Amino acid sequence: MISTTRAVWFFVAALTTIRLSLLATTDLSFDEAHYWMWSERLAPAYFSKGPGIAFAIRAGTALFGANEFGVRFFSPVLAAGTSLLLFYFARHLFGPTAGLWAVIGLNATPIFNIGAVLMTIDALSIFFWVTAMFMFWLALESVERCQGWWYWPITGLLIGLGFLCKYTNAFEVVSVLVALALVPRLRREFKRPGVYLLIGLFILCTIPPIVWNAQHAWITLAHLRSRGSLERGFGFHPTEGLSFLAQHFIVYSPLLFLALVWGVIASGRRINQQFKTLFLMWFGLPVFVFYLLLSINKSAAPNWDGLAFFGFGLVATYFWWERLQSSVLLRICATVAVLVGLIMSLIALDTDVLRVAGYRLPRSDPSDRMRGWKSATGALEKMRNDLEAQLGEKLFLIADGRDRASEISFYLHDKRVEGPGHPPVYIPESQDMVNQFSFWPRYDQFVELKAGTPRPEGEVYTEESGINLFIGRDALFVRAGEKDRVPHSIQAGFQSTRPLGKIEVSRYGKVIRTWQLFLCRSYRTLPL
Repeated sequence: MISTTRAVWFFVAALTTIRLSLLATTDLSFDEAHYWMWSERLAPAYFSKGPGIAFAIRAGTALFGANEFGVRFFSPVLAAGTSLLLFYFARHLFGPTAGLWAVIGLNATPIFNIGAVLMTIDALSIFFWVTAMFMFWLALESVERCQGWWYWPITGLLIGLGFLCKYTNAFEVVSVLVALALVPRLRREFKRPGVYLLIGLFILCTIPPIVWNAQHAWITLAHLRSRGSLERGFGFHPTEGLSFLAQHFIVYSPLLFLALVWGVIASGRRINQQFKTLFLMWFGLPVFVFYLLLSINKSAAPNWDGLAFFGFGLVATYFWWERLQSSVLLRICATVAVLVGLIMSLIALDTDVLRVAGYRLPRSDPSDRMRGWKSATGALEKMRNDLEAQLGEKLFLIADGRDRASEISFYLHDKRVEGPGHPPVYIPESQDMVNQFSFWPRYDQFVELKAGTPRPEGEVYTEESGINLFIGRDALFVRAGEKDRVPHSIQAGFQSTRPLGKIEVSRYGKVIRTWQLFLCRSYRTLPL
């Protein structure tokens, strides 16, 4: 056991070192840049998610600065923590060999490797999910020994912390309650305080996002409904469900996912015979079934149900590991499956591996999402500085969407925030609440006019009280693609607009980023 444990620690430490070395090799992705903006403006919740990701990034940038390494630092750290927790849980349930295979399988999975380098909510979500699952198992064991009552509230707190990172973690409460209800000897726990302490701590953690949403028109519920494509009702589209399942074979690696599916299905008959299998199955089924049903209407993203595959993965590991010990052929197949997964992970993290191997990449390269932002923003900033020198005034920046606004905000050297809470780059004004930018100070908002302060000349009359501080100012508008026109809200909001040119970023002879720039003169607010 000791040698296996040391091997796992060495394996995880080596992987973590490699992942840390990769953090600063690419620009931030859309979501990472947007979450960084959240971290600069901490709040109890945000448009689409809880505050967990913002606080994690804030901690990373406080340690290492507002750079790619600082933003992503906790992603490989959390991946290491998840791997070790999974090992100790599997070792506790089935033995050290099963734990070793669980860790190897997890870290050969492409989607986990991507999440172990990029900083998204999934790294936090799965860490708290696995930790709470392990802690709840210890709570159940403590019942048999009549000790360890504190496992229950800690489990509830861990589920709550996961909920603050990703709302899907709330399904873990369902898993807990179902596991207790299905086992006769555990039903007596509903008469004891432990389960209610668990639920109470979880509910306590839900208060910040609930209060924030109550103050912001319950916007997260509207967003989640839209993300699930439920705003127009629920339809039956079987091909969407098949697409949802098929995507898993790609992001989880075909052979590894096939082994997982086989192991879970083959273990189905054990669910009523062995509590370990029942426990793990029910820490996967609620999440998976929910998103499978949702996908009958519109295919969900394959990472949305990722939490289900930790319980399922341990079930499959238990099914296969004894068979691996007795079959050379299965060990060869397992080795091939792991190698395929690692190769797919390597390609997913850096598609240049294919170029080195002489393979010509298709025109659409997903990794381009993390390239060209820094250089494009540098060109934009130079153009802004040159234009300001010509005009003799300072310009504010507007981008056509939250992705570009977030990336430019991160990579600007001179961010020039207009006021407390203001983003360095705005998005076009709109009465709709489209993303988190809608809740930050905006260039179209009115502030209270101090007593005795004269109103600006030429102000367009509105129904708003106060004064708009951007009236009469010029802006630089950034739009992606080759479009040579500005949207109506920009055209109507300024006295005139004219194109300035474009910024292009190329890589290996292919244009990966194109921005059109427009000078917008004399902001006047949208007329009634």
